[in-house]
Amino acid sequence: GASPRATIYLQQAARALAFLQGEGNVFPNDVKQVAMDILRHRIIITYEAEAENITSEDIIRRILDTVPVP
Repeated sequence: GASPRATIYLQQAARALAFLQGEGNVFPNDVKQVAMDILRHRIIITYEAEAENITSEDIIRRILDTVPVP
């Protein structure tokens, strides 16, 4: 999984994106937009997942698709 530091960077990137878009708040879509770039290299794939051609992008996409947005 991603480290606590990764969640800090995810939060900072989502806040920066919201700011650049002129938003006063961070919305779930902001987090989804930056998640792949922030987390891609932080997810370590097991040998079993590699053998099944599962990538870190696949895992992140699956998480983003299954976690409900408040």
